Amino acid sequence: MRIMHVSAECYPIAKVGGLADVVGALPKYQNLIGADSSVIMPFYNNAFTSKYDFSTIFDSQISLGNELIKFSVLKLSESILDFDIYFIDIKALLFKDYVYSADDTDRFLAFQIATLDWILTLKDKPDFIHCHDHHTGLIPFMTQESYKYESLNKIPIISTIHNAQYQGWMSHDHLYKIPEFNIKNIGLLDWNGVINPLAAAIKCAWRITTVSPSYMEELKIEANGLEDLLSHESLKVVGILNGIDADVWNPETDTFIIENYDVTSIESGKKSNKEWLCSEFNLDQDKPLFAFIGRLVGEKGAELLPDVFEKTLESDDISILLLGSGFKETESKLLELKSNHNGFYNAYIGYDEKLSHIIYAGADFLLMPSRVEPCGLNQMYSLRYGTVPVVRRIGGLKDTVIDIDEDGFGICHESVTVDEIVAAIKKASKFYKNQKVFNKNRKLIMGIDHSWKVSAKAYINLYKSIN
Repeated sequence: MRIMHVSAECYPIAKVGGLADVVGALPKYQNLIGADSSVIMPFYNNAFTSKYDFSTIFDSQISLGNELIKFSVLKLSESILDFDIYFIDIKALLFKDYVYSADDTDRFLAFQIATLDWILTLKDKPDFIHCHDHHTGLIPFMTQESYKYESLNKIPIISTIHNAQYQGWMSHDHLYKIPEFNIKNIGLLDWNGVINPLAAAIKCAWRITTVSPSYMEELKIEANGLEDLLSHESLKVVGILNGIDADVWNPETDTFIIENYDVTSIESGKKSNKEWLCSEFNLDQDKPLFAFIGRLVGEKGAELLPDVFEKTLESDDISILLLGSGFKETESKLLELKSNHNGFYNAYIGYDEKLSHIIYAGADFLLMPSRVEPCGLNQMYSLRYGTVPVVRRIGGLKDTVIDIDEDGFGICHESVTVDEIVAAIKKASKFYKNQKVFNKNRKLIMGIDHSWKVSAKAYINLYKSIN
């Protein structure tokens, strides 16, 4: 079974969010159970592409409307990943030091057309094409409707919605750039008066998957305008919970963290990592350490964090460390808190992969007060490292975290309000004080298996069900 994943991100090549982690792990785990899974993505100008060598395996040009654009397909010269990975190299459009920008219409449209043009030439074509998010949302439409790709329309297309808030909207002025199709079928592209790639994927893909069962149900109620469409297409929509790469996220072998540990040495291991964090960021290591890792945006409830932290730090019973970036106003407010709560609070504005691993290893609790969380991987990472998640019941958080008052292992709250988040933190702090029970719980959560093993098999079974 040959599977080709098409994505804008893939860890460790280019990462903006959880999409990269999924695409960097799912093919690996599919290959472990006998598939032949690969990835194709844009060739960016970043640290990864500067470090390694690539060979050109195909050269051609695409038509983007009236413009002819040269492109190449590159492949890593050495096998450093557990799957084959290919790159679409379009110097003028894709070879940038960023993944996303304010206007990516031509960039990702060209990427998708070039991908399909290359697949047309392959002797051994994929048995399945698995597209990820709106950046690849026109591939299901083009394989079904564009005359140029008629020979590909028997290949089943699966499209995964990682986050329905972003849909790739573009005006009809771009219609002429899409390879020719029967204009009578333009309705497959249109949603609410614009070309909507995510909507087109939902209409044209053979199967739609969401990244957790709860998110699948939530999208029928709130999907940024696509609720009716998803309800209409519900028979082909399946919720499959994401997993994590248990080799990358493994406290026993993680080369990023200060001291490795397993379930038998968790207390000493987490203590060493916590001591390093508290020393580095001037925090009180005797207090329970709460952490937030993520984008400082409304979806994550981030604009409430300054008020939440102000209220919870009044008592000086906890320490808080934040790692993230996003809205400048939120960043400024979070930085302002440092002077008022020296020794109990600190913030690193930006992102640092190594630091994130140490935080998962050293923190006692991880905060995720999300308004939207299709699946969430951070809570799975924290469980793997024995860090108790404090989450809002939404999407994948609802599917993966059970409250301690319900014979579970985490702290849950229902709404995204300052008062509810503060109450959840206070509940967690109280839980921490009973060290015997708290440490027993940490050992329990380290044993929960959220690896891709189960989910990769679920995807394979989904593919098989199509034929």
